[in-house]
Amino acid sequence: MTDPLIRLTNVWREYATGDHVVSALKNVDVTIETGEFVAIIGPSGSGKSTMMNILGCLDKPTKGTYKVAGRDVADLTPDELAQLRREHFGFIFQRYHLLADLNAQGNVEVPAVYAGWSRGKRHERAQALLGRLGLKDRLHHHPNQLSGGQQQRVSVARALMNGGEVILADEPTGALDSRSGEEMLRILEELSAEGHTVIVVTHDSKVAAHARRIITIADGEIVSDVPTEKAVGVQVKREHKHIDVKSSWAAGIDRLGEALRMAVAAMNAHRLRTFLTMLGIIIGIASVVTIVALGDGSKEAILSEISTMGSNTVTLYPGKSAGDPNAANIHTLNLADVSALSSQVYADSVTPAVTTTGLMRSGSATPAPVVVNGVGDQSFRVRGVKLAQGRVFNSDDVASYNQVLVIDDATRHKMFAPAVDPIGKVIIIAGVPFEVIGVTAKTANLFFSAGDTLNVWAPYTTVNARLLHAEDLHSITVRLTNVVSTEVAMDSMTRLVTLRHAVAEPDFYMISADSVRKTVESVTLMLSLLIGAIGGISLMVGGLGVMNIMLVSVSERTREIGVRTAIGARRSDIMSQFIIEAILVCLMGGTLGVGLALLIGQIFGSFIKQFQLVYSPASIIAAFAVSSLIGLVFGWLPARNAARLDPIDALARE
Repeated sequence: MTDPLIRLTNVWREYATGDHVVSALKNVDVTIETGEFVAIIGPSGSGKSTMMNILGCLDKPTKGTYKVAGRDVADLTPDELAQLRREHFGFIFQRYHLLADLNAQGNVEVPAVYAGWSRGKRHERAQALLGRLGLKDRLHHHPNQLSGGQQQRVSVARALMNGGEVILADEPTGALDSRSGEEMLRILEELSAEGHTVIVVTHDSKVAAHARRIITIADGEIVSDVPTEKAVGVQVKREHKHIDVKSSWAAGIDRLGEALRMAVAAMNAHRLRTFLTMLGIIIGIASVVTIVALGDGSKEAILSEISTMGSNTVTLYPGKSAGDPNAANIHTLNLADVSALSSQVYADSVTPAVTTTGLMRSGSATPAPVVVNGVGDQSFRVRGVKLAQGRVFNSDDVASYNQVLVIDDATRHKMFAPAVDPIGKVIIIAGVPFEVIGVTAKTANLFFSAGDTLNVWAPYTTVNARLLHAEDLHSITVRLTNVVSTEVAMDSMTRLVTLRHAVAEPDFYMISADSVRKTVESVTLMLSLLIGAIGGISLMVGGLGVMNIMLVSVSERTREIGVRTAIGARRSDIMSQFIIEAILVCLMGGTLGVGLALLIGQIFGSFIKQFQLVYSPASIIAAFAVSSLIGLVFGWLPARNAARLDPIDALARE
């Protein structure tokens, strides 16, 4: 014997209200066969809407059993119940419950999207149903552009989209005028005649009279179940389709596409709120990208300045290490060390150096303090210094203690008028006259100028003899060839000079351009990480903002969620829609944040010429990855809450 399509056995539905339990349904026994046209009638509060919700698998009995085609719905998972509603039930709600962001055709197609229909098949079916119901010229009208009767017909078309084996109509004429109400009843009769099982819930006996069977309910109990005059001579079909509730993933891409489209529509409908939501992401991403660009730009500028010293230099200083308080008393670096280092295979050029300060004057120019660098004739090759005019001193100048001077660009402008050629002029430093023989090219090199400091270069022999009255060296700088690595060369120099000084431990320390480079890279990385962490806090705050707004959005769109659940949306469908929306908000925020960072770079570059912000593709890609991750992480909780909403509670909210 074939199981009936619908069977309620000893069904109770109870609700807890404070300390009391209210029974909306009491011991209900009902059987409905395929093809019947049944009206459930009763006054307000009688339990008829509760009964329809249970029949439509929107609610479950507290006690008793509800079987559809012989299968107990209590054994079905939420997604299996969704498939049952999607593929076998069609709902016609009293308040229509159309989705405001979709047009008529879009509303009708939603159940088919969740069922996995192809786009072409969906369009064809929806257009045919709407045409049949007299809405051929209203396909692209939104609900607020349709009359009540037209909205109700769209609701009917949606109920029939996936077949609508069972049509559940809740007060189908309650919100319609008499003419539209009669038309709706005619449509229901036609559907019944075509073999659909039609169940109408109403309080109007005139509406119930169109059915072939009337079930009267009062105070949650069935008081009568009788056929009407229309049932006379009508043969009810007893066959029904086998209901398969196995899950399917075939429509995953279409469902994600629908979720994406709905997310975009929701964002477009609340543009200001969407922008305010992504503001924290914009600020955070812009901060991180700008800080990384600032760090990279600073590093490149500093390393560029270091490279002007020469491709690879090592400088020896007296003392155990930088800042050694006894360094001033150590006088072991000497010319013999210079000669020994010059003979090494890894030495390209070597220069000794001494440094002093003094007051210089020239003609009528205002006296100014200056840093005097006493160096060897190879110093300008070691340091990679370029000349703007004149010449550098040579080995004869060094050996002869010649009082010649190479000045920097700043000194030239300080001591001489723009029209005066400084070559051959005399500058007096600490009472000692020097002839200017060269001017260095203007440079921002850290090692040759710092702000307003004036620098000049003279033979170290002259500086020692005329200004310092000493013979020791303050430092020795070696420019290395590419024969060996910097580390190997430094090890060799350490052994060589230590052996020459006949000491157990080195009485000098070395600083290489390579070590400076590594220090600069390390410092800029640490600063970037530190300030980037601050930007990360902004991103965290932005993510919390996204989560809060999405939670508000879930609350505001509760009815929409209920409608989608009622017409067959899985929990994963609802969840993916809200997660996609959160990710889109964060991605758009990330895009605007990157754009803001690039704009900051343009403004920065127009005011500061010393260096530019350097934007790396990796940081921009990382910014988008982080913004997507924020959307996923902070969108998960609101999406989860939305997916777990009870469809009955959701549909009841406005």
